[in-house]
Amino acid sequence: MARDPVLEFTERGIYCPAGGFYVDPWHPVDRALITHGHADHARPGHSRYLSTTGAAPILRQRLGDITLETVSYGALLRIGDARVSFHPAGHVPGSAQIRVEVAGEVWVVSGDYKTVADGLSEPFEPVRCHTFITESTFGLPVFRWPDPAEVARNLNDWWRGSVAAGRTPVLGAYALGKAQRLLSMLDPGIGPILTHGAIETATSVLRAQGFDLPPTVAVTPETDPRAHGGALVLAPPSALGSAWMRRFGPVSTGFASGWMMLRGVRRRRAMDRGFVLSDHADWPGLNTAITESGAEKIFVTHGYTEIFTQWLRSRRLDADIVPTRFTGDEAQAE
Repeated sequence: MARDPVLEFTERGIYCPAGGFYVDPWHPVDRALITHGHADHARPGHSRYLSTTGAAPILRQRLGDITLETVSYGALLRIGDARVSFHPAGHVPGSAQIRVEVAGEVWVVSGDYKTVADGLSEPFEPVRCHTFITESTFGLPVFRWPDPAEVARNLNDWWRGSVAAGRTPVLGAYALGKAQRLLSMLDPGIGPILTHGAIETATSVLRAQGFDLPPTVAVTPETDPRAHGGALVLAPPSALGSAWMRRFGPVSTGFASGWMMLRGVRRRRAMDRGFVLSDHADWPGLNTAITESGAEKIFVTHGYTEIFTQWLRSRRLDADIVPTRFTGDEAQAE
């Protein structure tokens, strides 16, 4: 006799009937288990939240006075008739895959993840399961990330070259995760690093958690760029090309994203430089994660769902698409 599924895909989000909770729900619910703090996964309005200890500070900063319980990676919780644990996803600091076991059957919700360690986030941990729910933000063979050390060299060379040409380099990046990863790659010996308020806020939260990041100067209405000669400016995508940038005079614009692999995206963004750097798994990373999970069933959520699902089926894997309201932070920015 067929058993009820461990998780169900509902109009409110991914639901566990045995535990009475949702994972990253997009409508208000009583109990929400949150994989990480990006806005498409951590939404306001839930009665109770559960996250990793590392994700909690940014959740509180973004969602305000919420009822939040925290758990360490790997700790086993019993919620109703379900056994639940959180495991590193490698996406941003504190991010998690959520393992749910009911009557011996194991499902894993991966959230957003990347399989290559970045020196900032807790490294991805393969989790064995029967069913794996995966993103596919970059689920095309063209997406293969370059060596981060090479990206760092290119970033710093661009910074030096822009300053030598009399231009202020303005680098666009998502405010949580990507921006701090870039900070860890930039050479503060070249000059000051100025930050947009959204990035400075997230950076301050992570610094308070003990992350060692270079000094930054928050840009305020009173900031005089002339007092910070040779500076690089770090800003979210929404600030690029806006009135906010005019204070910096002649600029050279750059953008850091996995989408910079695609010439069409680089042209549309009209950036002077594109740097290929992502906090999501590339094509090899997606395939590695699925293989190492040992899953018999794969559900593919946001991204290149149709193409990636067809690829998995060609490998004789049982794969299906599940529509969700997750976008992936980089897809949202693009």
